[in-house]
Amino acid sequence: MNNNGLLIAYFMLAACSLKAQGQRDSVYHEQFRPQVHFSPKEHWMNDPNGMVYYKGVYHLFFQYFPGGTTWGPMHWGHTVSKDLVHWKELPIALYPDSLGFIFSGSAVADINNTSGFGKDGKIPLVAIFTHHDSKSERAGKDNFQNESLAYSLDDGNTWTKYDGNPVLKNPGIRDFRDPSVIWFEPQKKWVMTLATKDRVTFYSSPNLKDWKKESDFGSTLGAHTGVWECPNLFPLKFENKIYWVLIGSVNPGGPNGGSATQYFIGHFDGTTFTPESNAKTKWIDYGPDDYAGVTWANTGSRKIFLGWMSNWTYAGQLPTVKWRNAMTIPRDLAVKRENNELYITSNPVKEFKAIDLKPIKISSGGKDDFSYDGIIPDQYELNLSFDQTNGCTISLSNDEGDKLEVGFNKTTNSYYVDRNKSGLTAFNPEFPKILFAPRLTNAVSSKVTLLFDSSSLELFGDDGLSVLSALFFPRTPFNHLQFHFAKNNKIKNLELVPLKSIW
Repeated sequence: MNNNGLLIAYFMLAACSLKAQGQRDSVYHEQFRPQVHFSPKEHWMNDPNGMVYYKGVYHLFFQYFPGGTTWGPMHWGHTVSKDLVHWKELPIALYPDSLGFIFSGSAVADINNTSGFGKDGKIPLVAIFTHHDSKSERAGKDNFQNESLAYSLDDGNTWTKYDGNPVLKNPGIRDFRDPSVIWFEPQKKWVMTLATKDRVTFYSSPNLKDWKKESDFGSTLGAHTGVWECPNLFPLKFENKIYWVLIGSVNPGGPNGGSATQYFIGHFDGTTFTPESNAKTKWIDYGPDDYAGVTWANTGSRKIFLGWMSNWTYAGQLPTVKWRNAMTIPRDLAVKRENNELYITSNPVKEFKAIDLKPIKISSGGKDDFSYDGIIPDQYELNLSFDQTNGCTISLSNDEGDKLEVGFNKTTNSYYVDRNKSGLTAFNPEFPKILFAPRLTNAVSSKVTLLFDSSSLELFGDDGLSVLSALFFPRTPFNHLQFHFAKNNKIKNLELVPLKSIW
């Protein structure tokens, strides 16, 4: 190549570098910004709210503070998707008012217009949420949380609050919030599952406006080291039976510290929930960074779960600048029996395959220790299956000395993520630690999917039986990928699948 050719090549590389830098500094491409997960364009976000599927659109509302990147007076932010992958953020749906902040809740399609909100044949979407009266809270009262309604007659684009709010008044319980409402077809009534301090309480209504108490559940079951929040009740079919699943988040008290989401599998008769087993607490995700998750309404027999990808221990201190916090990827839920025990499995929704790029097979070359020498994208899946005879470790690192380790520990029979040296960790002393998720099957072969996205990892072990979600914040993107498999481990498959950014 002559000198002119060298100059042209140099300027082309420089232009590409400047373009990449400019993209990283632009909206949705800032440092640490997830590329395949939903996060708001700017400001603070926490719990997913009002998730409902209607006319081909997945609505996701969320706890939102438009005044900054730390928690503040809560609004309902709003984003929509037609494929659970690409999201369009819409204007704020619900603002605080004289009754209080707009805390968490659910939304339903009132197909039969039981509420009477529908007009001219239009089916109303109805949001059921908690009004949080901060003035009454500061005054020392116990009844500062009450349940209210809003409705939409234009498919969820704009919302009108019911002038009869609140529709369910607080009987004197400090934590009385996060209504999750479903239509219970056998008895032609709405059922509300409400978080009430250290348990859930079931209410029923014929019209979403008039509610009566049915029963309580959980005062002596499950984790009780923190307040219960964001419940969700839904049926799943398994072995030709209908099982009912009750999800409930607890803060603090998670298996890896801070907040986390537990679940129960059992039966519901319209009045009472009866668990199949009282033996042990089960977690929808053992990692610290999946909280307040619930499922979309109006999706038929398919149940799609989404959680807030953060933890109340450090959510307000994460090292992002313009926005703070993201959601997990949507996950399909199912029931599975393992060792004569029923569990919930979680796996990435099938729609995510649409952003897969060409898979790259990785060969060990017959070695127990080996590296992947190709370019490591900012977002990708790592799929592996191997005989579970001994442990394995996957290490991601960069030239700054940051290192994230993921693996399986044979001694403890658990998957783990070590983020002690993963980059920026000093913002909270509880962040740098080793995180564990127990392996719940005795199968010899293990199948694991690892989903990496800029500053997060979601581990799905044994077809979603063990799940672990964790954040990390490397000073520069990880550009080295190394593997260590203990002797006698047989690697059956190992591939890296780059993912297209959704932005």
